[in-house]
Amino acid sequence: MSVNRFVLNGISYHGHGAIQEIPELIRSRGFKKAFVVSDPDLVKFGVTAKVTDLLKENGIEYELYSDVKPNPTIENVQHGVEAFKNSGADCMITIGGGSSMDTGKAIGIIINNPEFADVRSLEGVAPTKKRTVFTIAVPTTGGTGAESTINYVITDVQKKRKFVCVDPNDIPDIAVVDPDMMASMPKGLTASTGMDALTHAIEGYTTAGAWELADCLNLEAIRLIAKNLRKAYENDPDGREGMALAQYVTAMAYSNVGLGIAHSMAHTLGAVYDTPHGVACAMMLPIVMEFNQNYTGDKFKYIAEAFGVDTTGMDEAAYRKAAIDAVKQLSEDVGIPKKLEKLSEEDLPFLCESAAADACAPSNPRPASLEDLEAMFRQLM
Repeated sequence: MSVNRFVLNGISYHGHGAIQEIPELIRSRGFKKAFVVSDPDLVKFGVTAKVTDLLKENGIEYELYSDVKPNPTIENVQHGVEAFKNSGADCMITIGGGSSMDTGKAIGIIINNPEFADVRSLEGVAPTKKRTVFTIAVPTTGGTGAESTINYVITDVQKKRKFVCVDPNDIPDIAVVDPDMMASMPKGLTASTGMDALTHAIEGYTTAGAWELADCLNLEAIRLIAKNLRKAYENDPDGREGMALAQYVTAMAYSNVGLGIAHSMAHTLGAVYDTPHGVACAMMLPIVMEFNQNYTGDKFKYIAEAFGVDTTGMDEAAYRKAAIDAVKQLSEDVGIPKKLEKLSEEDLPFLCESAAADACAPSNPRPASLEDLEAMFRQLM
């Protein structure tokens, strides 16, 4: 019998107004100053201020660090480590999508494990000894679920690649999932982050490491996304709340069982072309589902049913096609492009090699050769 590990946040808060809990969460633990990690757009549009204003009102000191790129880089992290050291902070609040959270995770790990100051040394499963800085994670997108995962992704600009870091020590201590923090997301970001969550759920459900505890979470996340993403795209409050829950639920699961080559390929597209991660995932997902379908047992039947498809009387081929078609339709309904104009013939060898070397590739249910990867990339051209 194999042993399956499951790592989760110690505490999470969910629902409209959940951010109101933050000052007391800091005060009750005796922390004096928070290092707030957020991205420039969230600062500009007043989203970050929803939290920092609460800190001010409650007399809690903080320092804001907003040098965060959409695909955070090694340099981002190094600057953040120095800023944290200079701030005198003793805890951290990360506000944003995966970019802010991934930057914060790397900063917090290095602060408490300074022997990993060379950020590249964190790639893969890093043998860190100490937990990250005490962190409260506040998502502003309904997608990455980084507030409840043991993973983060950093871009190596010099080598034109993204690398995945997996470390149980990096999971935030507390997640505060407040759909009101997501209300100002523009349509394009709502679509891409929502499709990222769907990619997490479907890849996590069909990955080589999937098992029952993760399966029940991922399948429920697929159902929630099928029901709520179109509504969230139209900024419906119920849709926002549904997506806030869905992205958290699937993140709890995929963080523990791994992903697949849709993510491997999306990571390299993001590193080479700076393609938004969720868009890259959304474009790759149905292509990879078609590639994997004969290696997924009856799971596509349950995916199709989660989308509301009546699979009565369908054979394997029919329900697999129904699942893929449902994903394609959702992607189209929320405006995801089908082609990547930047993708060039001369980049294909590097893209394929990079995707094959990605940490998500080994858990794909079907092994993918360089030729397989090239054929899938070509479908975006």
